Formats: sequence, structure tokens, C-alpha cells
Amino acid sequence: MAPAVPISNGLALSDANLPSLPAIVSRPSYDRTKLRPGIVHIGLGNFHRAHQAWYIHRLMQQGLALDWAIIGASVREQDQIMRNSLISQDFLTTLVELSPQERSAEVIGSMIDYLPIETGNSALVRQIANDTTRIVSLTITEGGYFASAAHGGLDVDHPDLQHDIRNARAPRTVFGAIVAALSLRRRSGAGPLTVLSCDNLRGNGAIARQAVLSLAQLQDPDLADWIGEHCSFPNSMVDCIVPATGPDEIALAQGFGIEDPVPVTHENYRKWVIEDDFCAGRPDLEKVGVILTSEVHAYEAMKIRILNAGHQVLANVGELMSVHTIAECMAHPLISRFFNKIEHEEIVPHVDPVPGVTPTQYVGLIAQRFSNPEIRDTTRRVAFDGSSRHPEFILPIIRDALNRGGPIQGLALVEALWARMCAGIRDDGTAIEENDPDWRRLSEVARTSAHRPQAWLEQGQIYGNLVDDGAFKTAFCHWLQLIWSQGSAAALRAYLGPPEHQGQETAG
Repeated sequence: MAPAVPISNGLALSDANLPSLPAIVSRPSYDRTKLRPGIVHIGLGNFHRAHQAWYIHRLMQQGLALDWAIIGASVREQDQIMRNSLISQDFLTTLVELSPQERSAEVIGSMIDYLPIETGNSALVRQIANDTTRIVSLTITEGGYFASAAHGGLDVDHPDLQHDIRNARAPRTVFGAIVAALSLRRRSGAGPLTVLSCDNLRGNGAIARQAVLSLAQLQDPDLADWIGEHCSFPNSMVDCIVPATGPDEIALAQGFGIEDPVPVTHENYRKWVIEDDFCAGRPDLEKVGVILTSEVHAYEAMKIRILNAGHQVLANVGELMSVHTIAECMAHPLISRFFNKIEHEEIVPHVDPVPGVTPTQYVGLIAQRFSNPEIRDTTRRVAFDGSSRHPEFILPIIRDALNRGGPIQGLALVEALWARMCAGIRDDGTAIEENDPDWRRLSEVARTSAHRPQAWLEQGQIYGNLVDDGAFKTAFCHWLQLIWSQGSAAALRAYLGPPEHQGQETAG
């Protein structure tokens, strides 16, 4: 247990210091020494701590789910800093909620350990194989699923997956670790478990299932059959805006009398929708507002197409025009009009309603959430890993629009802005630092596309057959040439037209 030592800007976060925190800070009311593990969460970062871990904490505050505590894990060496910080504070997290009207803080305690990050991932495999583990949940980002348009599923040619195929007992990847652990569970009689993806992918449970089964099939077909028959992979939708942590966020925690090097700030909104398909039990999540339903896909589509695609509409042009945060983009008269026009004219027509909310109403809610000036969510963070996010968030809408004869000019402009951003230079001449796992290759293609715009669309792993669609290709090439010759703002003005000609898109 970390010592109860006060430091300059407040109390060091620890179990021992919890009783001494300022009264305005909510804290665990349960005895953390009585918690028992039930969940291994892989990819433990800010979003998980503000969302899934918070829901489990709320159950624990009611005296429930005490055997569903979370053990964190990662297969990425760069997460060692986070692990060290959380170990030093007994795995507690400070959450600071930022609404436009007020700020509040609470300390959550639903996490009780963070496994060693090591070559071969033996500790992770052992913990998943332990019969106390009943759910393995994931926030490994869209790019962490090794999806390949060329393969129509798992990219089995990826070097890390090739390693796991040959070295099943010392895996490198998340899915290799899960398969290795399930093999042990099958032999030991520990039984199946639930793999719960919480990433922003349409059909995330089905994608996780395909990844696990595809890898298992290449290692042990009998194991793959057992997994397919007994394990469950529910689809889910998660929704909460959680910025990255920097000096400002640390200072916010200090303002509440807490010294926490890895606090989490978040908006005053959360939603979690999950298919009720858990083969080894689950916490009573419905008691803290989680929606358990067999109709997750409509919620997924609304959120991914309106919020996640909307983020990409803003982030790339914000980077190019040196607008630092999403809230500042929404306050920018040109960028906000751009956002609203695309949302209402080119995205909403391809989104179905969910119980109690129409797509148009959700756009209004998202506009309010994006405009919250207290949430300093940077355009750089939101634009990160566009090579995974655009194929998942933007391109499916473009395909639907082309199939239905709907407008795609604004979405083609979004793609052109991304291509221009990947060249690494803002409109004012300042440099954009690497911001994608595939940044060097993207930058090379982006510079080529300055003279031959179609080169960007020839990235088959991203655009597939969209390069062959004449309407989309013509629109994209037009916008990219205009951006390079006249700048991003000029392209936005050309798309928007005079303000008096805007109609529905100014609503919300």
C-alpha cells in the first residue's frame, strides 16, 4: 500500500490517504481489501477508467459486484508508465467531471491490480486462464484488431500474428494471449469466458470473435471449435468524451487537493449499451444505467456515424487551420457550419433512430457536447490513427450514400482534408508531428497526391473499390486540388456557399 504522505499540491492518492481527502471529493465507501477479481481489462487507459471502471465502481458503492474487480493489462511496452503510476497509488483513479457549469471530483477503486508488461505475456495468459476471470474486456483502439480489407478479416500476414501462429505459448498480441489462455482453460476445466470489446467498431463483438477464432483456427482447429461453441462475444456501444491527460488535467486534480500523475477528466455524459450475452456471468450492470439489449447495432451506428465520424469532420480541418481543440472548432464560425451541414445533410439520412432519440436530436446533443469549453479535447488526439478511423467511421457512410444516390461532397471534402493533413504541414506553414502508426507512408502518399490526387485513393487497404467510383473520385480530387491551391478555409467556403443559403444544417 502506498504511504500516507502529504505532498506539496495535495495528498498523494493512496488507500491510506482516502479518509483525509477533502470532503467535496467522493471516494470508495466499500472495503477495497475485500474485492476479488472477475474482469481482466486489456488496453487500460483514460477511457476505460472514466467509463467501464466507473460503472463497476458505482455497483461497488451499492455493495454489489465485489467479486468483479478489474485487473488491468497491456501488451504494449509504452503503457509501462501508466502501470507504474497506478501501482504507486494503489490502482486508484481520480475522475474530474467537467460540465459547462461546474467541476466535481471522485476517486474510484474498482481496479485492484495491473499485470506485468512482459515479452511473451505469460502473466496475462495466466490471469485470463485463472478460473476467477469471467470477462476479458478490451479497449485496444480500432487499429488493434488487425483488420484487413484485403483479407476480408484478420490480417494473418501481420508479423505479430505470424509470430503468434508459430509461438502460441509466448504470444505478442492481445488475441494471441486470449487464445493461449482459452487453451489452458479448456484443459483445466476452468471453462469459457466472455470477451467484451469496448472499442468504436460497428459489430465490435463480432469482430473480436472473428479475430479470436481466426487465430485459434490457425493454431488448433479443435480449440477454435470449442471457443466458437462455448465463449461469448457481445457487441457493445460506449459513449463518453475523455481527453488525454496533460499538465492542465493534473492541475485540476490538484485543485481538489489530490496529487495524481494520471487523473482522468471527462464530460458529464456516459452511455453503455451491451448485448446481454455473457457465458460466465456478469455484474448487475443494469442497476447503474447500462442498457442490456439484443438491439445494439442501431445504438452503435448512431454513435459511430454521428459522434465518431463527426469527430473526424472536425479534427483534420482543425489541425490544418491551427484550431487546437474540438470545442474551439465548434466555436469557429466556418468549421461549425461545415460540421452541421455534413451531419444533417450527409450523415443523418444514413442513421436509424433508437428508442427515445432521433438522429437529428442526437446531432444536437453531440453539438452541445463537442462545444463544452471545459473539455479540452485536442484535435491532435481526435485525428490520431486516421488510417483506422476513416475506414471505420467515414467510408461506410460514403458507400451508403453512393448506393442510395445521396450527397457525398462534404464527406469527400473530409477525406481530402485528411489527405492534406497527412502531408504534415498546416495551412500556416507549421509542422504537424507524426500522428498515425503508418504516418511515414501516409505522408509520402499525401505529398504525391498534391500533384496526382487519385494517388491517395489508390491505397487499397483503406479505400478498397471506392477509387473506382467516378462521383466520389471526381469530388475528392476537386477538393484536394482546391485545398492545396487555396487553403482549407477556401475549400470550406466553397462547400458551404453563402450563409443565407444554409438551411437545416444550421440547426442543433
